Amino acid sequence: LLNGAPHKVFGLNRHQSYPYVGFAMPQRVQRRDAAILADLNCTMVRCSHYPQSPHFLDACDELGLMVWQEPPGWVHLGGARWQDMVLQDVRDMVIRDRNRPSVIVWATRLDETGNAPALYAKTRRLAYELDGTRPTTGAMRVHSTDGWAQDVFGFDDYHGSDGGAVLLPPLPGVPYLVSETVGALAGPPRFRWVDSDRVLASQALMHAQVHDIAAADARYAGVLAWAGVDYASMNGGRRIWRSLKTPGVLDSFRVPKPGAGFYRSQVDPALRGVILPTFSWGRSEVLRDGAPTALTDPSAAVMIATNCDRLEVFVDDVHVATGVPDARRFPYLAYPPVFVELPVADPAHGSGRGELRIDGYVRGQWIATVRMSADTSRDRLEMTADDQAIQSDGSDATRVTFRAVDAYGNRRANVTGDVVLSLSGPALLVGDNPFAFGAYGGVGGAFVRSLAGQTGTVTVAAEHRSLGRAVVHVTVTDRASDPT
Repeated sequence: LLNGAPHKVFGLNRHQSYPYVGFAMPQRVQRRDAAILADLNCTMVRCSHYPQSPHFLDACDELGLMVWQEPPGWVHLGGARWQDMVLQDVRDMVIRDRNRPSVIVWATRLDETGNAPALYAKTRRLAYELDGTRPTTGAMRVHSTDGWAQDVFGFDDYHGSDGGAVLLPPLPGVPYLVSETVGALAGPPRFRWVDSDRVLASQALMHAQVHDIAAADARYAGVLAWAGVDYASMNGGRRIWRSLKTPGVLDSFRVPKPGAGFYRSQVDPALRGVILPTFSWGRSEVLRDGAPTALTDPSAAVMIATNCDRLEVFVDDVHVATGVPDARRFPYLAYPPVFVELPVADPAHGSGRGELRIDGYVRGQWIATVRMSADTSRDRLEMTADDQAIQSDGSDATRVTFRAVDAYGNRRANVTGDVVLSLSGPALLVGDNPFAFGAYGGVGGAFVRSLAGQTGTVTVAAEHRSLGRAVVHVTVTDRASDPT
């Protein structure tokens, strides 16, 4: 219950890992993650699997983003000295964050560990003694209450069926929250920019599936899906991009993947109209890997994340499809996705595709239009900076990202080559230079960090051999600017 009214949790897990620097990000960048999650319409975030930056939590407090907070740990249970450290971690976590309105549940059982009744009786009692206002929990990988003794049953549910994601039914008699799901276990092993449209679209589909299942049954408190952001892992190889785990609906630079489109679409269209295709229009196929698919084949249908109640689709101003929300497969989502069949490549017309236009309507009124171009001759390099100004304290920073896009700013897939970066002015560029654009998938990023006591204008340029040059400017000032 939120302010006395039933509320279905809608959220994601977050690692606070960043490219190049790990966790070592300043206030501004940590806070930005909370704003990004709020823009995805999340109402809750799980801090997996450690207490996260106070700056991130400050922003959660201010934005009204609810928080599951937990001590460091994953799978492993150690001996007596190790368990003493767990108790100290729980103590430090609760004392540090018990006055935060955003924190609504303490994990007093470490993530996906086996039963340790004596230890977890102590951690739970310690949390109650230090803060008697919040329930306790802990993410389980066993679907059973045997040996379990928290207040809220959190379950990491990675079940799949027929290429989609499903959830086990809630256990009876306990508050039941899905603490992880989808990830890279219920479907493809990775969701990378270099993967096919079909793989990337499947992520969006599975996130929609699990939230629909939870919305259908009041016994689910809701879903915290895995994961918000891609993150580095010791399970990867030595090269940085091979060491990434890529289950995030955002990549490691926080660029939204098609999976994020589903979350962004779950908003009242009175606030903003959303039309987010999960495919790349410039490819010779839509969802198939290899040969194009016939228009009459239902498997050629593509997913569009939207909050419109009708989409009209045109190619070169010729009407080719009408799409309505798929309420049959997603009867409990506030805004189900739309699936439409699109024309496939025509060898007689070069790339085979003209200009795609999608018009969105709500109750008969037009609210939004998306255009996509198949003409790669108009492609360009797009570059953005999160902040116009940062502070000259020597640690403040902002993110810059660059993407290969079509004439209308949509991601262009299958781009090769490197991006060469340059910076002039009183700041440091933190990132790979040149950046392996093709290896990462036509998207990339870096960070601009101030130099202590130095002010002025910073110019960051990115250049690609065929996409051209893009530039952003950041002012370094001796006054603090709003870190949001």
